[in-house]
Amino acid sequence: MKPASLRPFLPRPALRRRQPQCPFRAYAIQAPGAAPTLQVFDSRIKQIHKERAAANADSSRRVDYLRDEIASRLCERLLDINRHFPSVLDLGANACNIARILTTTPPPTPTDPPLHTRLTSLTSADWSPTLLNRDAHLPFNAALPSHTRTVLTDPDTAPLPFAPHSFSAVLSSLSLHWINDLPALLAQIATVLKPDSPFLAAIFGGDSLFELRTSLQLADLDRRGGVATHVSPLADVRDVGGLLQKAGFKLLTVDVDDVVVEYPDTFALMQDLQAMGESNAALVRETNAGLRGLGRDVLLANEAIYRELHGGGGERGGIPATWRVIYMIGWTPGEGQPEPLARGSGDLNIKDILEGGAKK
Repeated sequence: MKPASLRPFLPRPALRRRQPQCPFRAYAIQAPGAAPTLQVFDSRIKQIHKERAAANADSSRRVDYLRDEIASRLCERLLDINRHFPSVLDLGANACNIARILTTTPPPTPTDPPLHTRLTSLTSADWSPTLLNRDAHLPFNAALPSHTRTVLTDPDTAPLPFAPHSFSAVLSSLSLHWINDLPALLAQIATVLKPDSPFLAAIFGGDSLFELRTSLQLADLDRRGGVATHVSPLADVRDVGGLLQKAGFKLLTVDVDDVVVEYPDTFALMQDLQAMGESNAALVRETNAGLRGLGRDVLLANEAIYRELHGGGGERGGIPATWRVIYMIGWTPGEGQPEPLARGSGDLNIKDILEGGAKK
Protein backbone atom coordinates (compact mmCIF):
# COMPACT_ATOMS: atom_id res chain seq x y z
CA MET A 1 0.00 0.00 0.00
CA LYS A 2 1.32 3.42 -0.89
CA PRO A 3 -0.07 6.74 0.34
CA ALA A 4 -1.05 9.39 -2.15
CA SER A 5 1.37 11.97 -3.51
CA LEU A 6 3.20 14.25 -1.13
CA ARG A 7 1.74 17.64 -0.34
CA PRO A 8 3.36 20.41 1.71
CA PHE A 9 3.08 19.92 5.45
CA LEU A 10 1.53 22.87 7.27
CA PRO A 11 1.58 22.61 11.06
CA ARG A 12 -1.68 23.46 12.78
CA PRO A 13 -1.67 26.41 15.19
CA ALA A 14 -1.41 25.34 18.79
CA LEU A 15 -4.68 25.03 20.69
CA ARG A 16 -4.78 27.11 23.85
CA ARG A 17 -7.08 26.45 26.77
CA ARG A 18 -7.74 28.92 29.53
CA GLN A 19 -6.96 27.45 32.93
CA PRO A 20 -9.56 28.13 35.64
CA GLN A 21 -8.39 30.14 38.62
CA CYS A 22 -8.77 28.07 41.80
CA PRO A 23 -8.74 30.03 45.08
CA PHE A 24 -7.70 26.97 47.10
CA ARG A 25 -6.50 23.41 46.75
CA ALA A 26 -8.74 20.45 47.54
CA TYR A 27 -8.71 16.70 47.18
CA ALA A 28 -10.55 15.12 44.25
CA ILE A 29 -13.43 12.99 45.51
CA GLN A 30 -14.86 10.06 43.54
CA ALA A 31 -18.65 10.15 43.19
CA PRO A 32 -20.40 7.49 45.32
CA GLY A 33 -20.94 4.25 43.43
CA ALA A 34 -18.90 5.32 40.41
CA ALA A 35 -15.92 3.28 39.30
CA PRO A 36 -12.71 5.28 38.96
CA THR A 37 -11.70 5.89 35.36
CA LEU A 38 -8.24 6.76 34.14
CA GLN A 39 -8.50 9.62 31.65
CA VAL A 40 -5.81 9.20 29.00
CA PHE A 41 -7.35 10.92 25.96
CA ASP A 42 -9.11 14.23 25.47
CA SER A 43 -12.41 13.14 23.91
CA ARG A 44 -13.31 16.70 22.92
CA ILE A 45 -10.07 17.17 21.00
CA LYS A 46 -10.45 13.80 19.29
CA GLN A 47 -13.95 14.81 18.20
CA ILE A 48 -12.52 18.01 16.72
CA HIS A 49 -9.80 16.04 14.92
CA LYS A 50 -12.30 13.72 13.24
CA GLU A 51 -14.80 16.43 12.36
CA ARG A 52 -12.09 18.64 10.88
CA ALA A 53 -10.60 15.76 8.89
CA ALA A 54 -13.96 14.63 7.49
CA ALA A 55 -14.94 18.16 6.49
CA ASN A 56 -12.51 17.87 3.56
CA ALA A 57 -14.06 14.78 1.97
CA ASP A 58 -11.49 14.43 -0.83
CA SER A 59 -8.54 14.59 1.55
CA SER A 60 -10.27 12.21 3.95
CA ARG A 61 -10.95 9.62 1.23
CA ARG A 62 -7.34 9.84 0.06
CA VAL A 63 -6.13 8.42 3.39
CA ASP A 64 -8.70 5.62 3.64
CA TYR A 65 -6.07 3.12 2.43
CA LEU A 66 -5.31 1.94 5.98
CA ARG A 67 -8.86 1.78 7.29
CA ASP A 68 -10.02 -0.04 4.16
CA GLU A 69 -7.23 -2.62 4.45
CA ILE A 70 -7.90 -3.34 8.14
CA ALA A 71 -11.67 -3.42 7.55
CA SER A 72 -11.10 -5.97 4.80
CA ARG A 73 -9.04 -8.20 7.10
CA LEU A 74 -11.64 -7.91 9.85
CA CYS A 75 -14.46 -8.84 7.45
CA GLU A 76 -12.49 -11.94 6.43
CA ARG A 77 -12.52 -13.04 10.06
CA LEU A 78 -16.26 -12.51 10.28
CA LEU A 79 -16.95 -14.43 7.07
CA ASP A 80 -14.87 -17.35 8.36
CA ILE A 81 -17.75 -17.94 10.79
CA ASN A 82 -20.16 -20.22 8.98
CA ARG A 83 -23.49 -18.65 9.88
CA HIS A 84 -25.88 -15.92 8.73
CA PHE A 85 -26.04 -12.72 10.78
CA PRO A 86 -29.50 -11.10 10.89
CA SER A 87 -28.32 -7.89 12.60
CA VAL A 88 -24.76 -6.52 12.75
CA LEU A 89 -23.45 -3.44 14.55
CA ASP A 90 -20.38 -1.61 13.23
CA LEU A 91 -19.29 0.33 16.32
CA GLY A 92 -16.93 3.20 15.60
CA ALA A 93 -17.67 2.90 11.90
CA ASN A 94 -15.59 5.92 10.85
CA ALA A 95 -16.72 6.50 7.22
CA CYS A 96 -18.57 3.14 7.03
CA ASN A 97 -15.47 1.38 5.71
CA ILE A 98 -16.80 -2.05 6.68
CA ALA A 99 -20.08 -1.44 4.79
CA ARG A 100 -18.12 -0.43 1.68
CA ILE A 101 -15.81 -3.45 1.91
CA LEU A 102 -18.73 -5.86 2.26
CA THR A 103 -20.42 -4.50 -0.87
CA THR A 104 -17.41 -3.91 -3.11
CA THR A 105 -15.16 -6.91 -2.40
CA PRO A 106 -15.74 -9.83 -4.80
CA PRO A 107 -16.53 -13.23 -3.23
CA PRO A 108 -13.75 -15.84 -2.95
CA THR A 109 -14.99 -17.72 -6.02
CA PRO A 110 -17.37 -16.70 -8.85
CA THR A 111 -19.95 -19.21 -7.64
CA ASP A 112 -20.07 -17.83 -4.09
CA PRO A 113 -22.80 -15.30 -3.20
CA PRO A 114 -21.81 -11.66 -2.58
CA LEU A 115 -20.32 -11.04 0.84
CA HIS A 116 -23.01 -8.66 2.04
CA THR A 117 -25.69 -11.35 1.65
CA ARG A 118 -24.25 -13.03 4.77
CA LEU A 119 -26.09 -10.41 6.85
CA THR A 120 -29.58 -8.95 6.80
CA SER A 121 -29.11 -5.52 8.37
CA LEU A 122 -26.10 -3.38 9.25
CA THR A 123 -26.08 -0.50 11.73
CA SER A 124 -23.08 1.83 11.43
CA ALA A 125 -22.50 3.94 14.54
CA ASP A 126 -19.84 6.55 15.23
CA TRP A 127 -19.17 9.55 17.47
CA SER A 128 -18.30 11.84 14.53
CA PRO A 129 -21.41 12.74 12.48
CA THR A 130 -19.44 14.35 9.64
CA LEU A 131 -17.19 11.31 9.20
CA LEU A 132 -20.08 8.85 9.58
CA ASN A 133 -22.15 10.55 6.85
CA ARG A 134 -19.24 11.46 4.56
CA ASP A 135 -20.12 8.79 1.98
CA ALA A 136 -23.87 8.50 2.58
CA HIS A 137 -24.55 9.43 -1.06
CA LEU A 138 -22.30 6.79 -2.63
CA PRO A 139 -23.75 3.73 -4.44
CA PHE A 140 -22.50 1.09 -1.98
CA ASN A 141 -25.20 2.15 0.53
CA ALA A 142 -27.97 0.87 -1.74
CA ALA A 143 -26.31 -2.54 -2.16
CA LEU A 144 -26.95 -3.52 1.46
CA PRO A 145 -30.42 -4.93 2.23
CA SER A 146 -30.72 -2.59 5.23
CA HIS A 147 -28.11 -0.02 6.28
CA THR A 148 -28.70 2.62 8.93
CA ARG A 149 -26.40 5.21 10.52
CA THR A 150 -26.50 6.17 14.19
CA VAL A 151 -24.61 9.12 15.68
CA LEU A 152 -23.30 8.39 19.17
CA THR A 153 -22.67 10.88 21.94
CA ASP A 154 -19.73 11.12 24.35
CA PRO A 155 -17.94 7.72 24.42
CA ASP A 156 -16.82 8.24 28.03
CA THR A 157 -20.15 9.12 29.64
CA ALA A 158 -23.10 8.15 27.44
CA PRO A 159 -24.23 4.50 27.19
CA LEU A 160 -24.80 2.84 23.83
CA PRO A 161 -28.34 3.61 22.57
CA PHE A 162 -29.20 0.00 21.76
CA ALA A 163 -31.44 -2.50 23.53
CA PRO A 164 -29.90 -5.56 25.22
CA HIS A 165 -29.52 -8.65 23.02
CA SER A 166 -30.32 -6.74 19.81
CA PHE A 167 -27.37 -7.76 17.60
CA SER A 168 -26.08 -11.09 16.33
CA ALA A 169 -22.55 -9.68 15.80
CA VAL A 170 -20.62 -6.52 16.68
CA LEU A 171 -17.65 -5.29 14.66
CA SER A 172 -15.29 -2.42 15.38
CA SER A 173 -12.42 -1.36 13.13
CA LEU A 174 -9.78 1.15 14.26
CA SER A 175 -11.87 3.16 16.72
CA LEU A 176 -11.68 1.65 20.20
CA HIS A 177 -8.06 2.69 20.77
CA TRP A 178 -9.37 6.22 21.54
CA ILE A 179 -11.73 5.10 24.33
CA ASN A 180 -10.77 6.05 27.88
CA ASP A 181 -12.97 3.55 29.73
CA LEU A 182 -12.55 0.57 27.42
CA PRO A 183 -13.62 -2.05 30.04
CA ALA A 184 -16.98 -0.30 30.48
CA LEU A 185 -17.56 -0.09 26.72
CA LEU A 186 -16.69 -3.78 26.26
CA ALA A 187 -19.23 -4.64 28.96
CA GLN A 188 -21.87 -2.63 27.06
CA ILE A 189 -21.00 -4.45 23.85
CA ALA A 190 -21.49 -7.79 25.61
CA THR A 191 -24.91 -6.56 26.76
CA VAL A 192 -26.20 -5.57 23.30
CA LEU A 193 -25.08 -8.91 21.81
CA LYS A 194 -27.35 -11.92 21.73
CA PRO A 195 -26.18 -15.12 23.45
CA ASP A 196 -23.56 -17.09 21.52
CA SER A 197 -22.69 -14.13 19.30
CA PRO A 198 -19.25 -12.82 18.25
CA PHE A 199 -17.52 -9.53 18.87
CA LEU A 200 -14.68 -8.78 16.44
CA ALA A 201 -12.48 -5.69 16.67
CA ALA A 202 -9.23 -4.26 15.38
CA ILE A 203 -7.31 -1.54 17.20
CA PHE A 204 -3.89 0.06 16.89
CA GLY A 205 -1.46 -1.52 19.35
CA GLY A 206 1.16 0.01 21.60
CA ASP A 207 4.06 -0.44 19.16
CA SER A 208 2.35 1.38 16.30
CA LEU A 209 4.55 4.05 14.68
CA PHE A 210 7.49 3.14 16.89
CA GLU A 211 9.77 4.71 14.28
CA LEU A 212 8.05 8.08 14.64
CA ARG A 213 7.98 7.84 18.44
CA THR A 214 11.71 7.23 18.76
CA SER A 215 12.78 9.81 16.19
CA LEU A 216 10.56 12.52 17.70
CA GLN A 217 11.89 11.82 21.18
CA LEU A 218 15.48 12.09 20.01
CA ALA A 219 14.76 15.24 17.98
CA ASP A 220 13.01 16.81 20.96
CA LEU A 221 15.88 15.95 23.25
CA ASP A 222 18.45 17.32 20.82
CA ARG A 223 16.72 20.59 19.93
CA ARG A 224 14.81 21.44 23.12
CA GLY A 225 16.57 19.47 25.84
CA GLY A 226 13.51 17.46 26.88
CA VAL A 227 10.89 15.00 25.70
CA ALA A 228 7.19 15.75 25.20
CA THR A 229 4.26 13.50 24.27
CA HIS A 230 3.71 13.72 20.51
CA VAL A 231 2.21 10.25 19.82
CA SER A 232 -0.76 9.02 21.84
CA PRO A 233 -0.32 5.96 24.10
CA LEU A 234 -2.03 2.77 22.92
CA ALA A 235 -3.15 -0.52 24.44
CA ASP A 236 -0.76 -3.45 24.73
CA VAL A 237 -1.61 -6.84 23.27
CA ARG A 238 -0.99 -8.49 26.66
CA ASP A 239 -3.92 -6.56 28.17
CA VAL A 240 -6.55 -7.25 25.51
CA GLY A 241 -7.37 -10.82 26.54
CA GLY A 242 -7.87 -9.80 30.17
CA LEU A 243 -10.17 -6.94 29.14
CA LEU A 244 -12.33 -9.24 27.04
CA GLN A 245 -12.52 -11.84 29.80
CA LYS A 246 -13.44 -9.22 32.40
CA ALA A 247 -16.29 -8.03 30.13
CA GLY A 248 -17.74 -11.56 30.08
CA PHE A 249 -16.57 -12.82 26.69
CA LYS A 250 -15.52 -16.44 26.14
CA LEU A 251 -13.62 -18.40 23.46
CA LEU A 252 -11.14 -15.55 23.10
CA THR A 253 -8.77 -15.12 20.17
CA VAL A 254 -6.18 -12.33 20.04
CA ASP A 255 -3.58 -11.94 17.30
CA VAL A 256 -1.29 -9.20 16.03
CA ASP A 257 -0.53 -8.04 12.52
CA ASP A 258 2.06 -5.47 11.43
CA VAL A 259 1.16 -3.33 8.42
CA VAL A 260 4.14 -1.42 7.00
CA VAL A 261 3.40 1.58 4.78
CA GLU A 262 6.05 3.47 2.82
CA TYR A 263 5.85 7.28 2.90
CA PRO A 264 7.93 9.82 0.96
CA ASP A 265 9.07 11.45 4.24
CA THR A 266 7.95 12.21 7.78
CA PHE A 267 6.01 15.27 6.65
CA ALA A 268 3.79 13.10 4.43
CA LEU A 269 3.27 10.67 7.33
CA MET A 270 2.21 13.45 9.71
CA GLN A 271 -0.04 14.98 7.06
CA ASP A 272 -1.81 11.66 6.54
CA LEU A 273 -2.24 11.23 10.30
CA GLN A 274 -3.95 14.61 10.41
CA ALA A 275 -6.17 13.80 7.42
CA MET A 276 -7.19 10.52 9.09
CA GLY A 277 -8.14 12.29 12.31
CA GLU A 278 -5.51 10.20 14.11
CA SER A 279 -3.43 13.06 15.52
CA ASN A 280 -2.26 13.00 19.12
CA ALA A 281 -5.14 13.44 21.59
CA ALA A 282 -3.43 12.57 24.87
CA LEU A 283 -4.42 14.71 27.82
CA VAL A 284 -0.74 15.19 28.70
CA ARG A 285 0.57 16.96 25.62
CA GLU A 286 2.33 20.25 25.17
CA THR A 287 -0.37 21.98 23.10
CA ASN A 288 -2.81 21.29 25.93
CA ALA A 289 -0.43 23.07 28.30
CA GLY A 290 -0.40 26.24 26.20
CA LEU A 291 2.94 25.60 24.46
CA ARG A 292 3.51 26.25 20.78
CA GLY A 293 3.93 22.62 19.70
CA LEU A 294 6.54 21.25 17.33
CA GLY A 295 8.73 23.86 15.64
CA ARG A 296 10.52 23.76 12.31
CA ASP A 297 13.85 22.87 13.92
CA VAL A 298 12.38 19.80 15.67
CA LEU A 299 10.57 18.66 12.52
CA LEU A 300 13.71 18.90 10.39
CA ALA A 301 15.76 17.08 13.02
CA ASN A 302 13.06 14.41 13.22
CA GLU A 303 13.23 13.87 9.46
CA ALA A 304 17.00 13.37 9.55
CA ILE A 305 16.94 11.08 12.60
CA TYR A 306 14.05 9.02 11.21
CA ARG A 307 15.93 8.33 7.97
CA GLU A 308 19.16 7.56 9.81
CA LEU A 309 17.56 5.08 12.20
CA HIS A 310 14.73 3.51 10.25
CA GLY A 311 14.55 4.26 6.60
CA GLY A 312 15.50 5.44 3.22
CA GLY A 313 15.58 1.92 1.82
CA GLY A 314 12.06 1.63 0.43
CA GLU A 315 11.15 0.90 -3.18
CA ARG A 316 10.94 4.64 -3.89
CA GLY A 317 13.52 5.81 -1.39
CA GLY A 318 10.84 6.58 1.19
CA ILE A 319 10.56 5.75 4.88
CA PRO A 320 8.67 2.84 6.51
CA ALA A 321 5.95 3.36 9.10
CA THR A 322 4.78 0.31 11.05
CA TRP A 323 1.17 0.06 12.20
CA ARG A 324 0.69 -2.71 14.76
CA VAL A 325 -2.91 -3.91 14.58
CA ILE A 326 -4.40 -6.03 17.37
CA TYR A 327 -7.33 -8.23 16.33
CA MET A 328 -9.62 -9.59 19.02
CA ILE A 329 -12.52 -12.03 18.89
CA GLY A 330 -14.77 -12.91 21.80
CA TRP A 331 -18.11 -14.69 22.12
CA THR A 332 -20.95 -14.06 24.51
CA PRO A 333 -21.90 -17.14 26.55
CA GLY A 334 -24.54 -19.39 25.04
CA GLU A 335 -25.83 -22.92 24.93
CA GLY A 336 -23.84 -25.49 23.00
CA GLN A 337 -20.52 -23.70 23.19
CA PRO A 338 -17.42 -25.86 23.73
CA GLU A 339 -16.09 -25.77 27.29
CA PRO A 340 -12.50 -26.31 28.48
CA LEU A 341 -11.78 -29.59 30.22
CA ALA A 342 -11.45 -29.60 33.98
CA ARG A 343 -7.98 -28.92 35.31
CA GLY A 344 -6.01 -32.13 35.80
CA SER A 345 -8.18 -34.25 33.47
CA GLY A 346 -5.57 -34.53 30.71
CA ASP A 347 -3.84 -37.79 29.79
CA LEU A 348 -0.53 -36.26 28.68
CA ASN A 349 2.00 -34.12 30.49
CA ILE A 350 2.91 -31.03 28.46
CA LYS A 351 6.42 -31.13 29.94
CA ASP A 352 6.97 -34.62 28.55
CA ILE A 353 5.72 -33.50 25.12
CA LEU A 354 8.07 -30.50 25.02
CA GLU A 355 11.00 -32.67 26.08
CA GLY A 356 10.25 -35.10 23.27
CA GLY A 357 9.20 -38.09 25.32
CA ALA A 358 5.42 -38.08 25.73
CA LYS A 359 4.32 -40.46 28.47
CA LYS A 360 0.90 -41.48 29.61
